[in-house]
Amino acid sequence: MTTEEFHVRVTKDHLVFSAAHFITFNGNVCERLHGHNWRTAVELHGPLDENSYVFDFIALRDELQKIVDELDHRVLLPTQHKSIKVTVSDDEVEASFENRRWVFPQEDCKLLPIDNTTAEQIASWIGHQLMANIRKSETGSITALQIEVEENFGQWAVCRIPIEN
Repeated sequence: MTTEEFHVRVTKDHLVFSAAHFITFNGNVCERLHGHNWRTAVELHGPLDENSYVFDFIALRDELQKIVDELDHRVLLPTQHKSIKVTVSDDEVEASFENRRWVFPQEDCKLLPIDNTTAEQIASWIGHQLMANIRKSETGSITALQIEVEENFGQWAVCRIPIEN
Protein backbone atom coordinates (compact mmCIF):
# COMPACT_ATOMS: atom_id res chain seq x y z
CA MET A 1 0.00 0.00 0.00
CA THR A 2 1.35 3.44 -0.90
CA THR A 3 0.86 6.53 1.16
CA GLU A 4 0.06 9.70 -0.68
CA GLU A 5 2.18 12.75 0.00
CA PHE A 6 1.03 16.28 -0.72
CA HIS A 7 2.48 19.71 -1.12
CA VAL A 8 1.26 23.07 -2.37
CA ARG A 9 3.37 25.35 -4.54
CA VAL A 10 2.96 29.07 -5.13
CA THR A 11 4.84 31.20 -7.63
CA LYS A 12 3.46 34.29 -9.34
CA ASP A 13 4.74 36.98 -11.67
CA HIS A 14 4.44 39.50 -8.82
CA LEU A 15 6.44 37.40 -6.34
CA VAL A 16 9.57 39.06 -7.71
CA PHE A 17 11.88 41.61 -6.14
CA SER A 18 14.51 43.82 -7.71
CA ALA A 19 17.51 44.18 -5.44
CA ALA A 20 21.23 44.85 -5.51
CA HIS A 21 23.89 42.81 -3.75
CA PHE A 22 27.46 41.64 -3.90
CA ILE A 23 28.99 38.46 -2.56
CA THR A 24 32.44 37.36 -1.54
CA PHE A 25 34.01 34.02 -2.37
CA ASN A 26 37.35 32.23 -2.20
CA GLY A 27 38.25 34.24 0.89
CA ASN A 28 39.17 37.59 -0.60
CA VAL A 29 37.26 37.94 -3.88
CA CYS A 30 34.43 40.47 -3.74
CA GLU A 31 32.02 40.95 -6.62
CA ARG A 32 31.04 44.37 -7.87
CA LEU A 33 27.72 45.72 -6.68
CA HIS A 34 25.04 44.56 -9.12
CA GLY A 35 21.34 43.77 -9.20
CA HIS A 36 18.87 41.08 -10.17
CA ASN A 37 15.16 40.61 -10.63
CA TRP A 38 14.84 37.75 -8.16
CA ARG A 39 11.85 35.38 -8.60
CA THR A 40 10.50 33.34 -5.72
CA ALA A 41 8.49 30.16 -5.31
CA VAL A 42 7.40 28.36 -2.16
CA GLU A 43 6.18 24.87 -1.34
CA LEU A 44 4.59 23.64 1.87
CA HIS A 45 4.61 19.88 2.47
CA GLY A 46 2.20 18.05 4.73
CA PRO A 47 -0.95 15.97 4.99
CA LEU A 48 -4.38 17.18 3.96
CA ASP A 49 -6.41 18.96 6.62
CA GLU A 50 -10.16 18.82 7.27
CA ASN A 51 -10.68 21.00 4.16
CA SER A 52 -8.64 18.56 2.02
CA TYR A 53 -5.77 20.94 1.46
CA VAL A 54 -2.24 21.33 2.83
CA PHE A 55 -2.42 25.11 3.23
CA ASP A 56 -4.49 27.92 1.74
CA PHE A 57 -2.87 29.14 -1.52
CA ILE A 58 -4.03 32.72 -1.02
CA ALA A 59 -2.72 32.99 2.54
CA LEU A 60 0.64 31.52 1.46
CA ARG A 61 0.88 33.89 -1.52
CA ASP A 62 0.05 36.92 0.63
CA GLU A 63 2.63 36.06 3.30
CA LEU A 64 5.36 35.56 0.71
CA GLN A 65 4.36 38.85 -0.96
CA LYS A 66 4.93 40.73 2.32
CA ILE A 67 8.50 39.42 2.51
CA VAL A 68 9.20 40.07 -1.17
CA ASP A 69 7.98 43.65 -0.71
CA GLU A 70 10.51 44.15 2.14
CA LEU A 71 13.34 43.25 -0.26
CA ASP A 72 12.14 45.08 -3.35
CA HIS A 73 14.29 47.97 -4.58
CA ARG A 74 16.82 47.57 -1.78
CA VAL A 75 20.52 46.92 -1.42
CA LEU A 76 20.84 43.58 0.41
CA LEU A 77 23.66 43.58 2.95
CA PRO A 78 24.83 40.72 5.20
CA THR A 79 25.29 41.58 8.87
CA GLN A 80 27.07 38.34 9.84
CA HIS A 81 29.85 38.29 7.26
CA LYS A 82 33.30 37.83 8.75
CA SER A 83 34.95 40.38 6.43
CA ILE A 84 32.18 42.76 5.38
CA LYS A 85 31.61 45.37 8.04
CA VAL A 86 28.16 47.00 8.02
CA THR A 87 27.70 50.18 10.07
CA VAL A 88 24.40 52.00 10.47
CA SER A 89 24.29 55.71 11.31
CA ASP A 90 21.34 58.08 11.56
CA ASP A 91 20.43 57.99 7.89
CA GLU A 92 23.19 56.02 6.17
CA VAL A 93 24.54 52.50 5.96
CA GLU A 94 28.22 51.98 5.29
CA ALA A 95 29.54 48.64 4.09
CA SER A 96 33.24 47.95 3.76
CA PHE A 97 35.37 45.06 2.58
CA GLU A 98 39.17 45.38 2.71
CA ASN A 99 39.91 48.68 0.93
CA ARG A 100 36.44 49.01 -0.67
CA ARG A 101 33.65 51.11 0.83
CA TRP A 102 30.01 51.73 -0.09
CA VAL A 103 27.63 54.25 1.49
CA PHE A 104 23.86 54.01 0.97
CA PRO A 105 20.80 55.83 2.30
CA GLN A 106 19.48 53.71 5.18
CA GLU A 107 16.00 53.52 3.65
CA ASP A 108 17.48 51.90 0.52
CA CYS A 109 19.03 48.98 2.43
CA LYS A 110 17.80 45.71 3.83
CA LEU A 111 20.18 44.34 6.45
CA LEU A 112 19.97 40.56 6.56
CA PRO A 113 21.29 38.43 9.44
CA ILE A 114 23.18 36.14 7.07
CA ASP A 115 26.87 35.67 6.29
CA ASN A 116 26.75 36.31 2.53
CA THR A 117 24.03 37.54 0.18
CA THR A 118 24.11 34.45 -2.01
CA ALA A 119 20.85 33.21 -3.49
CA GLU A 120 21.08 30.23 -1.13
CA GLN A 121 21.35 32.40 1.99
CA ILE A 122 18.60 34.74 0.77
CA ALA A 123 16.35 31.72 0.17
CA SER A 124 17.05 30.48 3.70
CA TRP A 125 16.27 33.89 5.21
CA ILE A 126 13.01 34.17 3.22
CA GLY A 127 12.04 30.63 4.23
CA HIS A 128 12.58 31.25 7.94
CA GLN A 129 10.73 34.58 7.78
CA LEU A 130 7.85 32.93 5.96
CA MET A 131 7.65 30.05 8.42
CA ALA A 132 7.62 32.49 11.35
CA ASN A 133 4.80 34.45 9.71
CA ILE A 134 2.63 31.47 8.83
CA ARG A 135 3.12 29.84 12.25
CA LYS A 136 0.60 32.43 13.39
CA SER A 137 -1.90 30.43 11.32
CA GLU A 138 -2.71 26.81 11.99
CA THR A 139 0.40 25.03 10.65
CA GLY A 140 0.65 22.09 13.00
CA SER A 141 0.59 19.59 10.16
CA ILE A 142 3.21 21.22 7.89
CA THR A 143 6.23 18.91 7.61
CA ALA A 144 8.53 21.03 5.42
CA LEU A 145 8.82 24.38 3.73
CA GLN A 146 10.78 24.75 0.52
CA ILE A 147 11.69 28.18 -0.79
CA GLU A 148 13.23 28.82 -4.19
CA VAL A 149 14.96 32.00 -5.33
CA GLU A 150 15.88 32.53 -8.96
CA GLU A 151 18.80 34.92 -9.31
CA ASN A 152 19.01 34.81 -13.11
CA PHE A 153 16.83 33.01 -15.61
CA GLY A 154 17.22 29.29 -14.99
CA GLN A 155 19.53 29.68 -11.94
CA TRP A 156 17.61 28.75 -8.79
CA ALA A 157 18.75 28.31 -5.22
CA VAL A 158 16.51 26.02 -3.17
CA CYS A 159 16.30 25.78 0.61
CA ARG A 160 14.21 23.04 2.24
CA ILE A 161 13.41 23.58 5.92
CA PRO A 162 12.04 20.56 7.82
CA ILE A 163 9.35 21.54 10.32
CA GLU A 164 9.18 19.72 13.61
CA ASN A 165 5.71 19.62 15.10
